[in-house]
Amino acid sequence: MDRAMRIRELDQPGDLGWVVAAHGECYAREFGWDTTFEALVAGIVADYARDHDPAREAAWIAELDGRRVGCVFCVAADDHTAQLRILFVDPAARGHGLGGRLVDICVGFASAHGYQRMVLWTNDPLVSARAIYLSRGFRLVDEEPHRSFGVDLVGQNYELDLRGASGGGTSLNTAGITTVART
Repeated sequence: MDRAMRIRELDQPGDLGWVVAAHGECYAREFGWDTTFEALVAGIVADYARDHDPAREAAWIAELDGRRVGCVFCVAADDHTAQLRILFVDPAARGHGLGGRLVDICVGFASAHGYQRMVLWTNDPLVSARAIYLSRGFRLVDEEPHRSFGVDLVGQNYELDLRGASGGGTSLNTAGITTVART
């Protein structure tokens, strides 16, 4: 049976709360992270909901069979730099290419909206996400051990040069994933 996958803008009631709860529950289960991680995500989501500039910032929700299963945010770090934030794909939805598609949409949006580079911060246990970033051309610029979320981690900063990159907000249907993005 074919499964209906789509990526849409974050714009429905419940989307914001789902992003926070999904991150908190999944990362506690998978990595033993405590509620300080959920609080970090809640702050990112609250800042976006309260202050985002719709002309330069966006967020998306991935759905599988009508159920939320993933997300990514693109926010302005400064006038020339976009920041990819809180990429997430539910474990039950992994293996369908949704993480890569979410990153592609985020990068395409940033490029189409005039950003010159994109940055992101992640941590060493997030192996699949890091593989996606590297496959999209991000490069590791630095890393530093830290204790956060109740565990010892290595924080990693990645960067992608967007000058000359193409992307956009066209509707795509690739590998059975319908994508609705805006420019």
